[in-house]
Amino acid sequence: MASRLLWASRAASYLRISVFHRGFSSVLKDLKYADSHEWVKVEGNSATVGITDHAQDHLGDVVYVELPEVGAPVEQGSGFGAVESVKATSDINSPVSGKVLEVNEELNDSPGLVNSSPYDKGWIIKVEVSDSGELKNLMDADQYSKFCEEEDAKH
Repeated sequence: MASRLLWASRAASYLRISVFHRGFSSVLKDLKYADSHEWVKVEGNSATVGITDHAQDHLGDVVYVELPEVGAPVEQGSGFGAVESVKATSDINSPVSGKVLEVNEELNDSPGLVNSSPYDKGWIIKVEVSDSGELKNLMDADQYSKFCEEEDAKH
């Protein structure tokens, strides 16, 4: 019996299959979250935007990120780009309205940063926020964690 488990574990490792499913995603306390699974970190009138750990976990390995142009307008709840994974392509919606100040050019060569570091090196855009009042429409970490649990329970 033990030799079968060892063999299965080695086969899974060789095939790069995860043997144990990760049942949780990390949620950072100092961010705000949209129900479309984007996060935003606001510093002054600048906001950094990316997709959540929960989103990247459900997408699987990200192979391409469609980035907007610097200077492009974004609107809360509207799409500005897309993430393509081995499983699907998903739109990325902006959690805040404003103008794109910067895009993460590293994602052109290393889209997997969205998987390995969704809250740090895998950020997608930086936005000059035009209406900070929109932040009240977003969830805090506790609300987002509960939202994800409820959403996962439906599937």
